[in-house]
Amino acid sequence: MKEFQEIARWLENRGAIHSIPRVETLPAPKFMMNGVEHVSFSTNNYLGLASHPRMIAKAREGLERYGVGNCESRLLGGDLEIYDALERKLAEAKGKDCALLFATGYLTNLGVLSSLVKTAQFARIYGYRAKARHSYAFFSDEFNHVSIREGIRLSGADRLSFRHLDLNHLDSLLKASEASTKIIVTDGVFSQDGDIAPLPELLQVAERHDAMVYVDDAHGTGVLGASGGGITEHFGVSSERLICMGTLSKAYGAIGGFVATDRHIGEILRLTCSAYGFTSTLPPDQVYAVSEAMDIVKDEPERRRRLWENQRYFVESMAGLPYRLVSTATPIVPVLIGDEVLTGRLSDLLQAEGLHVDSVKFPAVAKNQGRLRVILNAGHTREQIDRLVAVFRVRAIAPSCHEFEDFSAERIGSGGQHPRGLDTALA
Repeated sequence: MKEFQEIARWLENRGAIHSIPRVETLPAPKFMMNGVEHVSFSTNNYLGLASHPRMIAKAREGLERYGVGNCESRLLGGDLEIYDALERKLAEAKGKDCALLFATGYLTNLGVLSSLVKTAQFARIYGYRAKARHSYAFFSDEFNHVSIREGIRLSGADRLSFRHLDLNHLDSLLKASEASTKIIVTDGVFSQDGDIAPLPELLQVAERHDAMVYVDDAHGTGVLGASGGGITEHFGVSSERLICMGTLSKAYGAIGGFVATDRHIGEILRLTCSAYGFTSTLPPDQVYAVSEAMDIVKDEPERRRRLWENQRYFVESMAGLPYRLVSTATPIVPVLIGDEVLTGRLSDLLQAEGLHVDSVKFPAVAKNQGRLRVILNAGHTREQIDRLVAVFRVRAIAPSCHEFEDFSAERIGSGGQHPRGLDTALA
């Protein structure tokens, strides 16, 4: 008891305890916080579908038909036909013949990665005897999401980390490994850097070493590719070595996760994955909403077009300012600050102007790699993006002293009010 009190006080005194903003509405991308309208530049609701009238109508239809939740395991009495229909739709979108739904994307990674290497143990209960002794090893990009790292840890298998996007390092680790089953694991779009995994080259490395590739396409699903199919559509690749994981809580605007794979792997996971069989699944209204979201992505391509137009406009507008954009490949465009105190200060300054941008610091990223994770949205206007860039401009970091120029009191005003206007402030 006293230990936890001591640790909490120690962390609080060092500013490690994060203050969590309380909001009255959810970002789409506008939202209300403390009675004041803000614009979010950090929402995962990329296409603004979470509040789409078609989504709401479909969710309401699901509520009226099934109620507010499924209180059963799908392996027992809770396997509605609507789950099978959505799984078929997701599998088709990923170019696979099987998909499994999970309650969240985080649970998907925990469940699949921890159980994938234990299928033989489960089969032995039924009398299965392997013809050869199998050993397993995961090879994980060092910047992978924490849910991937925790899922691998839970598996009990050997785990090796390769330098971010360094395929030569990955190749050397695979070559040195004596595991009979090797699984490369990577984010598709890296959530804190915004860059994209080179999936075609990863599959080539996997082919050389007879490995599998598990890709977490949480931030690519609905965003990348000609029709929003994700990283596989973006690169135009398919492979029997590939397992695709995705989330339903970002571009699709709902909740849940899934994995799409070949049928023999999918059916094994239905039996062996505790995160699938020993818990309830998505509420039916969310299944209705997700299925509708997939249709909207196809029916309204202008949403994705606006998203990418806004991304390009922001990147072009930041050119020439004394900031380094970590990546410009996706709608996640992190602005590197470095110093963690400055990162928090600039986030607060943006907040005062009615602009919410996530301040990302250790342990989400390495020490002294603080950044403001700007995420562009289909609903952003040019005026909103201009406001964001203007604050970056007038709060520019002086490289020699690692400090912000002081425009706060006399040039910008307070509470989001601009007595002389930003145009005047920039003069």
